[in-house]
Amino acid sequence: MQIVLASQSPSRRMILRQAGVEPRVQPAHVDEDAIIQTLAGATPEEIVTELALAKARAIAPDFPEDVVIGGDSMLLLNGELQGKPHTPEATIERWRQQRGQTAHLITGHAILLGTQQVVEASSTRIHFADASDADITAYAHSGEPLQCAGAFTLEALGGWFIDSIEGDPSSVIGLSLPVVRKALYSFGLNASDFWAS
Repeated sequence: MQIVLASQSPSRRMILRQAGVEPRVQPAHVDEDAIIQTLAGATPEEIVTELALAKARAIAPDFPEDVVIGGDSMLLLNGELQGKPHTPEATIERWRQQRGQTAHLITGHAILLGTQQVVEASSTRIHFADASDADITAYAHSGEPLQCAGAFTLEALGGWFIDSIEGDPSSVIGLSLPVVRKALYSFGLNASDFWAS
């Protein structure tokens, strides 16, 4: 039995590796925009968990004996969900809006084992620094935040521009170890069952 990550996120893989697990990486390809369009009126937590569940379900049939994890993260800023900015220009605009602000990074998890599943969102409060225009531009052009929910990382260059967080740091990076641990326990498994020897 192994943990299969339905994501190509290097951050999610890094979290598991640093926690002693070498996951199998099997990215799921789902149409996130189409899924979001079907969720009119849904809460931010429902949106990220539905995206995570779609990713996990997309690959779960190929891994019926393994623990499959799907994840999705978005930033809730001033009542609006923010995904990945994708371009330096969008990143600069996003950072001009969020600098000096407080927002919530919401990460949806779908953890499947056969017919069992745990679907849960975790939310962490992020206090963004009042970053200078020069730092925002340099950060955007570093490329690092372009594929990150909320246009930032906690564990690398973006750490310069996060004053504090309230909540689970691993969830901000992309995968909550406490959520995964509790899911494994509910399946009758232990986190240590998956540690590399």
